Order: sequence, then structure tokens, then C-alpha cells
Amino acid sequence: MRILGISAFYHDSAAALVVDGRIIAAAQEERFTRKRHDSAYPKNAIAYCLEEGGLKASDIDWVAFYDKPFLKFERLLETYLAFAPRGFASFAMAMPVWLREKLFQKDLLRKELQKLDPEFDWAKRLLFAEHHQSHAASAFFPSPFNEACVLTMDGVGEWATTSAAIGTGRSLQMLKEIHFPHSLGLLYSAFTYYTGFKVNSGEYKVMGLAPYGRPVYRDRILENLIDLKDDGSFRLNLDYFDYCTGLRMTNARFDRLFGGPARSPEQPLTQREMDLAASVQVVVEEAVLRLARSLAKETGQRNLCLAGGVALNCVANGRLLRDGAFDEVWVQPAAGDAGGALGAALAAYYGYLGQERVGAGRGDAMRGSYLGPSYKQADIEDRLSRAGARFKVLSDSGLVESVAECLSAGKAVGWFQGRMEFGPRALGGRSILGDPRSPQMQKTLNMKVKKRESFRPFAPSVLIDDVSEWFDLDRASPYMLLVADVAARHRRKPSPQDESLFGIDLLNVPRSDIPAVTHVDWSARIQTVHPETNPRYFALLTAFKAKTGCPVLVNTSFNVRGEPIVCTPEDAFRCFMGTELDLLAVGNCLLRKEQQDPAVADDYAKTLELD
Repeated sequence: MRILGISAFYHDSAAALVVDGRIIAAAQEERFTRKRHDSAYPKNAIAYCLEEGGLKASDIDWVAFYDKPFLKFERLLETYLAFAPRGFASFAMAMPVWLREKLFQKDLLRKELQKLDPEFDWAKRLLFAEHHQSHAASAFFPSPFNEACVLTMDGVGEWATTSAAIGTGRSLQMLKEIHFPHSLGLLYSAFTYYTGFKVNSGEYKVMGLAPYGRPVYRDRILENLIDLKDDGSFRLNLDYFDYCTGLRMTNARFDRLFGGPARSPEQPLTQREMDLAASVQVVVEEAVLRLARSLAKETGQRNLCLAGGVALNCVANGRLLRDGAFDEVWVQPAAGDAGGALGAALAAYYGYLGQERVGAGRGDAMRGSYLGPSYKQADIEDRLSRAGARFKVLSDSGLVESVAECLSAGKAVGWFQGRMEFGPRALGGRSILGDPRSPQMQKTLNMKVKKRESFRPFAPSVLIDDVSEWFDLDRASPYMLLVADVAARHRRKPSPQDESLFGIDLLNVPRSDIPAVTHVDWSARIQTVHPETNPRYFALLTAFKAKTGCPVLVNTSFNVRGEPIVCTPEDAFRCFMGTELDLLAVGNCLLRKEQQDPAVADDYAKTLELD
């Protein structure tokens, strides 16, 4: 049984292929088009999935779409009627697009799919899952659990913004929902907008900014913006928000509550933005904790699966794990809308077709989330040569040894190996790497390579057997979706002068033996590396540990600000030449910056739209 899953037309379009319950391929469209958060029909991602599966279009049995457009249209109409005549401007802007494109997505999908095979009757093969059903399926069915509670939280699907379900074997039973306009995701996005970042893009910046601030606005949020109950249910006070009726997230009353207008994008950050970020982060964490505790008590389940955009808040995930309401927590690595493509395919396989569960109880089924394209060595050499690159081809051991030596010498390395990751995190397939022991590495990577804000933290990759030695974490975290503190034995006590600092001044204070991956509150967003899923990255970390005694590397996504993660060898070479990366490893090809022709460098970062 071959099922193609599709998510599209809102943000982060993607495609996924499931064959007999096994996840074969998945990728976001942005990686191919180089347009960040591309929402278009994912024709390139679909083509890749078919190629990876060795299939023709006519081999596909079913196509599953990740939400139901008629229910979304119903929400649009009912929201306008509930607030009319307010909101007419935004309603008038949305209506032509809906009537021209979104309302008749079944016909649009059929037309696009017929381009793959005009003779195939796609209309009879199309299935539609509800948005939160897709999220829940993406979380439970690839998880290692035979039974689990499933919690999904995001901005909004059709109507649901928060949902709970019970997964048992091949069944997924939805228990309860919270509906639009009451949404933890939209609450967080409102503060993303208010602190000057892009909605649906900058939420992770708010999370990264939060440790620089103090939650001084926590009570103000709880008293005015959200009525949060003991069981985690909540309602937002819509008097302060504009997303139902306007073209902004917040309004003038919100401005008055927090002492001024929203920060303009790219304006200097102040302590107010840091304190706002800290405050909304604490409130959302408290809501997630209350929801989880209530569900654990109500269902008696000991395992929890998470999906939806809020599940990418790894700080909240880490706190949830430490809270102990559930024994085990598993988060879908592509928890946002891209993962809906995979969830729709799995919902069709298990829910609609009633197939037996595949792989439960033997580790998760995401295969490390390495589900995107890979390139054979001969193809890599040909592509790099045509791009004007100068390189040496090394043996497997020679490449690992050379890269480990350069990393231990403080070099910044582009690492392009194996299959591309599915989801927003680079996990050692398309990564930029550095030495975490270097006090300068965070600033170097942010300013000279990533070309992004200086406050942004970096994540550590650590050998699975060493994780508990270096961090307060006693389990695997392969998808960089759990935050834990650096172990006390590796922390450095700040001087009395340093302890008096706050806000962005904390950035340059080394706080541990691995300062490049230690946030100002001693936390780290951890990725454990496993030989079963990424043997070459595991070998590199092992070699680095042998040279330095440190089993940890800085790992950040291989891209510059505003660009999707690189997909092809040519993307990697262009990023290498357009930044101050010192070394690039693509397959067994090793490129040193000083040996390249400067004439082929392209300062393409200036052409990208800022995230």
C-alpha cells in the first residue's frame, strides 16, 4: 500500500511517502525552491518522494491531504459574522484568494497530480484528514509506544488549536479540543509579533531570547490576556488581540497594557523585549504543564506524544519531561505543518485503511528524521566541479580525521552528509559545526557565518553514551527537542562582577566548559547522536572526543539567515563561499576556503528576505 501525504497552501508545504506503513521519504518544498517556508503546492518534494521510493505516479494507491479546506472556510465565515462589521478589510482581502484557490483545493490538487499522470483518476484517490488528526497521527504512529496520550498544540487548524487523543495500536481516538480563537500558539505568536519578529517564523527567536529576560509580565498576562484553568484549559481575552478582525496580531489596548507600541523589525532589542519573551515563555510552559498533568490523571497513560507548532518549544518540552507527569515524552521532529504531510499519510494507512501497526515498540519509526535526498559520491564530485569548487577526495576515515582536526583547531565547518533532515532542525546531515569549548564560537558563527542576531543560542550534539556526563539528561534526545541544563561538574561560576549583569550583557560570560552551547541560564538544546541512524556523524564526534576529551560539537543548521537549510551540494558550496566557513565536507570531498577561487563567491545572503 503506497500513500503520498501532502501539506500545502498555508506555510511549510511538504510531501511524504509511506509504503506498507514504513516511512520512505519526506521533505519540505522550501529546500528545493530555496524560498523559506514555501507554501506552494510541493511539486518538487513530491517528485523527490516518488524518486526515492522508485515509483511512478500511477503506482500511488492513495493521496492524503493534511487538512479539510471547507472546514477552514467555515471558520473564516463564522469568525467574520461573529465580529462583523469589524474585520471587513481582512475578510475582503482573504475572500478572493479563498474563492479562487483555497476553497476548491480538491480540484486544484487533482489538476496538479494529473500533470504527473494525465490518465490516472486522482479524484478517486484523494483523502482529506483534519489538521489536528494529521498532527496527532504524525506524533503517535512513528513513536515507539503501543499506547500513549497524544497532545497537539498549534496556532489553528480548521477549528482546533489544542487537542488530546489516545493512541492504542493502530487506533487514534480524539478525546477533546479547544477551538479558535483561543490558542496557545496564537498567544505566543502575538508576542512574536509584538517583540518585532515574524509570525510563523520568529517564535524560536522569542524562545531563545527568553533567558536574557525576567518574567516580570507573567501576572499581567495571566490577569489580562489568558484565563488559564487548573486543568490547562484556557480562554484568551480577545479585547487585546487583532488576529480575528485585523491584519495585525495585537491592538492598541495590548500596546497600553505593556507600555508602548510593538518593536519594529530590526530595531535594537531592549530589556523590555527580553522580559516580554521570558514572561510569555513561562506562561506557555505553565499551560502545557497543566494540560499534561490533567491528561495523565484523566487517562492513566504513562507515555506522551507531542506535535503541532507549540511542540517545537523545546524549553517547554524539557520542563514537561522533568515534571514527571508522564514517564516518557516523544516529540515528532517535524512537529509543524510540514509534518502534517506525514501525519495525513499515516492517518490514511491506519485510520482509513485499517492496516496493522508497523514497528511499534522497537524504537521510533522516523529513522533519525533523515528522510530527505542524498547524493552518490560521483554525483557530488560532478556537481562540485561544475560549480567551480576545488576539493580533495578522501577515504571515510581520512575525511573524519581531517574534519575532527580542523574542528579541534577552532575552524567552522560545513558538514553535508547522507540524507537531508525532515523538519526544522539540522541533525548532522546538513549542519554547520564548531568547537563548543571556544568562548568565541557563538559570536563567530552568528555574525560571520549565519549572519543573524548575536543573542541566538546554538545546540550541542553529544554522543549518546556521554549525554548524562555533560548534561542533566538521562535519556536520548535525537531530534534536538529537549532542553536540559549543562551538568554542574562542567559549569563555571561567574565572577561577582559577571553575576551583576543582566540582559544581553550576559552573552559574553563563559558559563561552562562548553560555552558555545551553554545558554545564559546554563541550558542547552540537546541532540544525542547514535551510530544506528548517523554512523558518519557519530564517527566524527568520536574522533573529536579522542583529540580533545570532549564528546560534544556545536551543531547549527547549514544556511544563513533567511535561507532554507541547504539541500544540494551546489547549495552547500554557495553557502560555504558566501560566508566565513573555513572548511566544507560534502560526502568524501573536502574543501578548504583558502584553496578556492574567490571569483566564484556569491554574496547571495544580501538577496534573502530576513526571517
